[in-house]
Amino acid sequence: MASAILAEASIRCFASLSLDTLVAGMVAGAGFALVTEESLLEADLRPLSDWLEAQPEWSDFPFILVTRRGGIERNPASARLLAVLGNVTFLERPFHPTTLVSLAQSALRGRRRQYEARARLAALHDSEQRFRAAVQAVQGVLWTNNAQGEMEGEQADWASLTGQETADSAGFGWVRALNPDDVQPTLAAWEKARAEHRMFKFEHRLRTREGAWRTFSVRAIPTFDRSGRIREWVGVHTDVTDQRATEQSLRDLTATLEQRVIEESAAREDATAKLHEAQKLETIGQLTGGVAHDFNNLLMPITGALDMLQRRFGESDERAARLITNALQSAERAKILVQRLLGFARRQSLETQAVELAGLLDGMRDLIKSSIGPTIILRTEFPADLPQVLTDPHQLELAILNLCVNARDAMPKGGTLVIELARMASAPSPDLPGTGYVRIAVADTGMGMDRDTLARAVEPFFSTKETGRGTGLGLSMVHGLAGQLGGHFAIDSAPGVGTRVELWLPVTASTPLAQRRDADDGRVPAPRRPLDVLLVDDEQLVRDGTAAMLRELGHGVVEASGAGEALEKLREGLNVDLVVTDYKMPRMDGAELARHLRISRPELPVLLITGYSGHAEGTRGLARLGKPFRQADIAMAIEELVHPKETRTAQAGRAT
Repeated sequence: MASAILAEASIRCFASLSLDTLVAGMVAGAGFALVTEESLLEADLRPLSDWLEAQPEWSDFPFILVTRRGGIERNPASARLLAVLGNVTFLERPFHPTTLVSLAQSALRGRRRQYEARARLAALHDSEQRFRAAVQAVQGVLWTNNAQGEMEGEQADWASLTGQETADSAGFGWVRALNPDDVQPTLAAWEKARAEHRMFKFEHRLRTREGAWRTFSVRAIPTFDRSGRIREWVGVHTDVTDQRATEQSLRDLTATLEQRVIEESAAREDATAKLHEAQKLETIGQLTGGVAHDFNNLLMPITGALDMLQRRFGESDERAARLITNALQSAERAKILVQRLLGFARRQSLETQAVELAGLLDGMRDLIKSSIGPTIILRTEFPADLPQVLTDPHQLELAILNLCVNARDAMPKGGTLVIELARMASAPSPDLPGTGYVRIAVADTGMGMDRDTLARAVEPFFSTKETGRGTGLGLSMVHGLAGQLGGHFAIDSAPGVGTRVELWLPVTASTPLAQRRDADDGRVPAPRRPLDVLLVDDEQLVRDGTAAMLRELGHGVVEASGAGEALEKLREGLNVDLVVTDYKMPRMDGAELARHLRISRPELPVLLITGYSGHAEGTRGLARLGKPFRQADIAMAIEELVHPKETRTAQAGRAT
């Protein structure tokens, strides 16, 4: 009947046979629900109650409840239904159709107003979000004040910025967040804007919640009531600290632009001069490296011939032995000179070995004394039983000598130079392994360096010496050597006090090279068995001298003037135990020859002899012997290559 009455009044309705169907209709968007008291009193109202509890704030779903005895005044049982349904209109049976239609239309009008309120709330929310997004887009902090400029209520953004609680910022409490020097100017500007009914625009310093003072640009717009009086202020604080700092920097830059142009021009000229110096040094290095390599080849037959002459005539002719010994010593000095030339030219890599630093420095004492001159006192402090370190002795000698010369130049009127060694149990830096170190310290009582000079001391090409007295590479090379050896470099200096340079080198348990090789004491180890050797060298004099040394050792020698000839002999069936080849040869060098042999004869050992005392391209993993060498050197090199296990056992026995 109710459905027919509502349909006649053009109100669409749907019958629900259960509460689940009712809830589904409400979810689908029903305008109101007409329910009977009997259908609810004995039913499980939890689904209905849950939906009503979950409806949004704008929604208050209307019910028309048909009862037998009216509202709760006459029907106390309906109180339970009122508590569940909330927005309820009671309709007592029997009812007039007009009454039902009137209540239904009233419920629909109320529901439509709810939807309209929802739309207004959504629009208001969107507007607020747009406003807040606009404020955030300019990195602003939003706040509101009343007409007098007092803060009222919760100000979330202001609290987030300043750390002030609502009670702290209330009224004019917000001024306590301002810099004391900016409080009165801010209030005066505010009062003027309020009196003139215009936008408030100002800048002041404000302490943030982190305790930092920041500069803010402030803009506040007044809103008015219908009578034209200010109702409230809506303001934004925008952090302009970095912007103002940049502007100040630009002003400073403009003020000093001319001076900066002069300084930049001077720096550019200085960089150009250093570049030219570096290019000149590189050219000299290339020339020096080439000359040193050729000089090694010239020394090779001289050293080899003198070595064999000494063994043949040294015992029978005392005068000849003396002359040959002197010549060999000169050749050895020439060899050391060539090695240093190669080191200067950076044509050699580090050849690290175990070194006893006290012995190395004792051996340099006379050289250091002659280098620093008689006006400087040299003191050394070397504790006993220092462990050995892993280093390249020749490069370390150059580094220490360089430091001593620097110290001499810092003491033109004389002074004291101290070289000390100390064992250090821990690493000097957390970036280095925690193993033991030996520290070399070179300290002087010279003029010292100020902080700016000390900060640039290890820069390449930086020098405080007058033009022509230094390249500015000394300390940078020492610094690089320390890093390459896995150690540490440190420098400390003060004007009028002096300079102290420390070089930390890692301790090693290896046996020093001087104890490992018989060749160092001049003895020629007898070969375990004669070998058939293929000797490859494009220099006739070097090849003749090397072949003579090998034959005197008892080995059979087949000579080849190049890598191509050597490969041809092997392809023709030549059977040898060992290949000894020069590195630098035309068309195919020794490293390329070794790569070919690894493929065709992988079991055949190869010994590379080279005038380069350091790294040469493609030689990784090859046994090497530097030119010039003596008979003992090549004998030991062959034994270590062909009989490595037996040679190590013999060396270990001699070491003990």
